Amino acid sequence: MPVRDEEKYLASSVDGILAQGYPGEMEVILVVAPGHDASQQIAEDLAARDPRVRVVPNPWATTPRALNIGVAAARHDIIVRVDAHGELAPEYIATAVELLERTGAANVGGVMDARGRTAFEQAVAVAYTSRLGLGSSSFHLGDSPEGPADTVFLGVFRKSDLLAVDGFDVTFDRAQDWELNYRLRQAGRQVWFSPRLRVTYRPRSTVGALARQFFRTGQWRREVMRRHRDSVSLRYLAAPLTVSASVIGAALGIAGAVRALAGILPGADSRRPGGQWMLAGWGLPLGYAAAITVGSVAMRRPMPRQVRRRLPLVLAVMHFSWGAGFLVGLPRRHRDTGDAGQPPLIE
Repeated sequence: MPVRDEEKYLASSVDGILAQGYPGEMEVILVVAPGHDASQQIAEDLAARDPRVRVVPNPWATTPRALNIGVAAARHDIIVRVDAHGELAPEYIATAVELLERTGAANVGGVMDARGRTAFEQAVAVAYTSRLGLGSSSFHLGDSPEGPADTVFLGVFRKSDLLAVDGFDVTFDRAQDWELNYRLRQAGRQVWFSPRLRVTYRPRSTVGALARQFFRTGQWRREVMRRHRDSVSLRYLAAPLTVSASVIGAALGIAGAVRALAGILPGADSRRPGGQWMLAGWGLPLGYAAAITVGSVAMRRPMPRQVRRRLPLVLAVMHFSWGAGFLVGLPRRHRDTGDAGQPPLIE
């Protein structure tokens, strides 16, 4: 479990793992990075209370480094990746181990079951689990049958398979799960999805936090596609194309309105063509707004009225932030940075 500034959820998350009732031997490795809250003290208290809990430092303070440190420290053959703000479904670990043994897969995983508390968080959760929001990923929708997959949420791995592909790529601050699963599949290993595996995910609670999350996700998705050309998919291009079309349409609409206004001002040259045709550009952003509004209203799932009212805003923030991040991309200094100080997986 990578841990940084997780005092709100850390104790309950660890208690939930220990309460799984897994019949075999188990250890919980908390890889704690320097932070600004009481996470370090909480982790140490948890370790003092239960010998199955271990605390390992993460001076690099990034998620892929924390995961590699945890894999290196693990004493057992199966690695269960968990988040400090996630909640494993009952029997999650036992089910995952059974799937690993039955399928021979290198990684098994399931559904990111997004659940919010406030109306805004619930709207984000709906967007996460709808085709109008994040597309058709099986681990978001949970409506696909069990079987091979490109990627899964979090994951339960064989340690030997992780070591064989050199673990998580530490140059990926985001999208490291997808990138790892890509390399596992390229190495001839299998990634397996099962809807029986569910992890409760708590969405971002404000517009700003959601926008920052999706902007960064868009940046890293572009980096994945830049490094792995065969991973390019039209599904990943939908958001940047939407942003580009909406911005171009709005720019044309504004220019058309300016020219049309200039044409009716006193002293204007009547022979100068107006910008009426440019006004049609407004059809692109307005058409998008109408589409997500109608889609939100027509979505066939029960939800409180205050959640449905927020859904178009949430969808727009997700689409435009993701698309803008993809179009902007990562700063050059963050590309293929390598990591001379990365601790080895095998000590």
